[in-house]
Amino acid sequence: MAMRPWFPDAKLGIFVHYGIYAVKGVPESWAMYTGEVSREEYLAQIHGFTAAGYDPDAWAALFARAGARYAVLTARHHDGFALWDTAFGTLDVTGSPAGRDLVGPYAEALRRHGLKVGLYYSHSDWNHPDYPTVRHPAPRRDAEHMTGHHLVEPVDGQEDPVAWARYLEYRDGQVAELMRRYRPDLLWFDGEWERAEEQWGIDRLADLILAANPETVLNARMLSRGDYGTPEQGVPIVPPTGPWELCLTINESWGYQGGDTRHKSVRQLVRYFVEVIGAGGNLLLDVGPRADGTITPEQTARLEGLGDWIAKHSEAVHGTVAGLPAGHHYGPSTLSADRRTLYLTCFDSPREVIGVRGLRSPVTRVRVVGHDTELRHTVTGGLHDVPGVLWIDAPAADQLDDTATVIAVELEGELDLYRGTGRT
Repeated sequence: MAMRPWFPDAKLGIFVHYGIYAVKGVPESWAMYTGEVSREEYLAQIHGFTAAGYDPDAWAALFARAGARYAVLTARHHDGFALWDTAFGTLDVTGSPAGRDLVGPYAEALRRHGLKVGLYYSHSDWNHPDYPTVRHPAPRRDAEHMTGHHLVEPVDGQEDPVAWARYLEYRDGQVAELMRRYRPDLLWFDGEWERAEEQWGIDRLADLILAANPETVLNARMLSRGDYGTPEQGVPIVPPTGPWELCLTINESWGYQGGDTRHKSVRQLVRYFVEVIGAGGNLLLDVGPRADGTITPEQTARLEGLGDWIAKHSEAVHGTVAGLPAGHHYGPSTLSADRRTLYLTCFDSPREVIGVRGLRSPVTRVRVVGHDTELRHTVTGGLHDVPGVLWIDAPAADQLDDTATVIAVELEGELDLYRGTGRT
């Protein structure tokens, strides 16, 4: 399937890890796997999952203020707890004090605010009795040291293909419910590492999804049927081929953990964002609501700060593609879709001049985005087919953005770059 054009131009999505793990503030699903808490203690969190302050319209309004164009909610994580009333399995939100479907109101709210609807779903379910009935055909070398081995593979080593077939019916049944009820624009799968593609029945699942909505975008954890890559927590040095998004937490945790106060600053988040879009990707920025459904003031403030910067510099964000390769400008950049305007980001206050190397295209105008102040520019050097260096006068102090300044370089024609080694 060709990538839907809304996705690469979205630039920012919000990842929402919301589930019973927020009650005690333990790592989502993994606390049970690693033995941080027992399975019984982990599941007992269901009794404290109230969603008493859950306001999906407030979520959607906040995400829109942040400048996001889509969001992805954990409809079901590896723990098997579903945020909707499912006819498949018994572990869902109706058995908690929340007692109601949380996915439907989320999808409706996002659409009211003009955002695309994404749902996260894990292939794996560490609480389903039929899940640990087969093992990966290429076992992990550290399998004997896996704390949660009993949640993943048959403890006695005896496989049960009939039980595994029942598990796939359960998984496919839940995914079909999500498609039928909520018609997501994007499905974000996870947990794929625990089985091979053939074991998961990826082709059958993808066909089921696309039959319900042919325009649904699938992430790379649908393996050969995925549409885009999903690196986590670190900006790739070499960007993935094709569409991609960086999944990044605001602090150090995916779900709510009250003791995690290591929040990234707005400046850091802007830096991540600009570096990602400058390399042709999206940023999927994660929040972890509390068990009552409210998002913390610290995370809210950072989303709003990022949104303020995006709103001021929208022309350098939306309707752009990846900018200059490394070495042409000391910082990330984007390029307008018509390839006639370069947007250079400066994280620090420039001293005297900003240099751009290898630019063959004549420059017609240079200005500060958000001010429309024109900057003087000149070219020095150059020999035969090797272009000189474009020097742009540094903006005055009152033209600098407190977070990151963007310089628009308008070109006479489409961008033409020199990528050679010089005359030797």
